[in-house]
Amino acid sequence: MSSDSPYTAAPNLPQPSTNQTVSAPKQPRLLLHQPGDRSTIFAFPPNRETLGGTAYLIVEAVNILVDCPAWNDVTRDFLHAQGGVHTLFLTHRGGIGQARQLQQAFGCQLLLQEQEAYLLPGLPVTPFGQAFTLTPQSRILWTPGHSPGSACLYHSNYGGVLFSGRHLLPSPQGNLLPLKTSKTFHWRRQLNSVQKLVSEFQPDTLQVVCPGANIGFLRGRSLVDNAYEKLKAIDLGSGE
Repeated sequence: MSSDSPYTAAPNLPQPSTNQTVSAPKQPRLLLHQPGDRSTIFAFPPNRETLGGTAYLIVEAVNILVDCPAWNDVTRDFLHAQGGVHTLFLTHRGGIGQARQLQQAFGCQLLLQEQEAYLLPGLPVTPFGQAFTLTPQSRILWTPGHSPGSACLYHSNYGGVLFSGRHLLPSPQGNLLPLKTSKTFHWRRQLNSVQKLVSEFQPDTLQVVCPGANIGFLRGRSLVDNAYEKLKAIDLGSGE
């Protein structure tokens, strides 16, 4: 470069070390288990493919995966060690992630609400309408609003656990809120779905919510306790 050039040469920058190691994917965490209970619940690390969504595994008479965890060797080996996956339930279209790879690896049933089932072409999807019973302990409730096919899974052990997807999310204070975003399908319907859950449960039948995102607000717990009281405290007067 000539001495009268208006530009200066970039300084010599340090090169990345070839010895740097990439951190291994994290293992799922044991979330709920007590001796004598017939189910165990695990929470997976947030999945980039679902915009930081959290997936859960319910180990009971049949294993139920709620939304898609990151698909890698750690996830695959862990699921195999737990006996595989019988059913993959997707709480909404944003939780699809690597559903195709999971279904092909385990031959599992795919459950998605009928208004969004078309999003998995070529896969053996089982669509459902208002509700769907999986086992005596686990059933699905359609809760539209966040998306047309948004749904929650209710598991009756542990005083009642609701896997809420993105229908209900934790606030920074650890409370429960429906979150209105630019991608919300229909806000008033989402609030109506909250009221539906309030009417469906009681304090002794709903004690825990496992949300599908924002778990950083829960300080490592991945669950919201005193769930019915927090559900009932949601302000439903802010509809469009």
